[in-house]
Amino acid sequence: MYSLILAGGSGSRLWPLSRELYPKQLLNLNMEQSLLQSTFSRVACFTPSENIISITNVKHSSNVKFQLQSESEKAVVLSEPIGRNTAPAIAVAAKYISQKAKEDDPVVLVVPSDHLIKDLAAFKTSVLRGEKLAKDGYIVTFGIQPTYPETGYGYINVTDEKLHDGFKVKQFVEKPDAITAQKYIDEGTYYWNGGIFMFKISVFMQELQKANPEIAENLKNFDFTKSTEIPYVLFEKMPNISIDYAVMEKSDKIALVKLESDWNDLGSWQAIYDVSNKDNNGNVFIGNVIDVNSKNTMAYSSSKLVATIGLEDTIIVETEDAILACKADKSQDVKKIYEELKNKNDETHKVHKTVYRPWGFYTVIAEGEGYLTKKIRVNPGQKLSLQSHNHRAEHWVVAVGTATVIKGEETLTLKSGDCVDLAIGEKHSLQNLSDKDVEIIELQKGDILSEDDIVRYQDMYGRV
Repeated sequence: MYSLILAGGSGSRLWPLSRELYPKQLLNLNMEQSLLQSTFSRVACFTPSENIISITNVKHSSNVKFQLQSESEKAVVLSEPIGRNTAPAIAVAAKYISQKAKEDDPVVLVVPSDHLIKDLAAFKTSVLRGEKLAKDGYIVTFGIQPTYPETGYGYINVTDEKLHDGFKVKQFVEKPDAITAQKYIDEGTYYWNGGIFMFKISVFMQELQKANPEIAENLKNFDFTKSTEIPYVLFEKMPNISIDYAVMEKSDKIALVKLESDWNDLGSWQAIYDVSNKDNNGNVFIGNVIDVNSKNTMAYSSSKLVATIGLEDTIIVETEDAILACKADKSQDVKKIYEELKNKNDETHKVHKTVYRPWGFYTVIAEGEGYLTKKIRVNPGQKLSLQSHNHRAEHWVVAVGTATVIKGEETLTLKSGDCVDLAIGEKHSLQNLSDKDVEIIELQKGDILSEDDIVRYQDMYGRV
């Protein structure tokens, strides 16, 4: 078996913790692993590490690779050069697997990277049941038995036709209103659509050709025999469409297997509250929180003190540059705030003040017209790419530790209190050769102060 992890997406309903450039699948949400890492560990229970493929957007690629390196050196990450939704992503990854697999016509399990599933034994049992149907020529979807009339999920309706350990699918339906959702619960033939699929490569390609020939025809031009790169000029021609619309809703070869394990897509702050440990008053407090007499409330602090008094059924989330406060039953509407910020080109939808990189992180301290100041921490043994900038000069001051700096043709060793100036267009890099953290203060000066203004020449994390 092969497993395909869908590691794109923005996680907009978990704003302000989740951002466009650091979405929820990269967050650990007060757990030992990020959601992406726990997904990899989950499928690794029954899939060899070298058979686990992750596909993500190019803007998340370095973070995805960095997180999965800690799980397995054999993990493969494909990078979409542009977002085109789940159908093109799955199709391209299936083409990659078909050309790389030693097996003839393998079965592929497709899983999102942002689900919380704790009962691994029950999950594995469900997957192996689905594998039997997949080998029989069905595209298998794993349905979750609804426990309440949720309006934030799509539903799958099944017939009474039994197929071994599953059912023949009758139809996929959109997210319902509350009355319709209750009707689905009462009828007993509807399941939540968790976005987990399984198929043989040949069956998927045949159904794709029938249901969406545009993707199928474009796919013929992709060749992964020599490279894992997804060419921009080919991928941009793909339609922007989900796998449900492109294939699942049009095929007559869809079977549903009930997912026997626990499941939560952590798609809202209410969902985070539901799976978190609560105190005697039903509260969830994470970080630096002081409370007096609140009930059924969640308060999340990433840095500042959050003080709450007498709240009920409320969610508060604090980050360095934004605070969210809402009624718990309105947490699905956080996406509206995210979209509003995006429409206004407000950077708080896109990136945190603190941004994590494979080598460490940086925090924006201050910014204004023509300048930006950062604190940069480089972990032991790590190195920033050899790079230059077309629109800004930089001034570095070493605050903590000993930094190795490449400046043009020079290699400098700078200690705490030392500084260096880097001109526009000058090649430079920063490295930590010690076993302790290095911190520098960086002052940028220029007309354009953007992370897009980076020209990389060498990079140990494959970002060139």
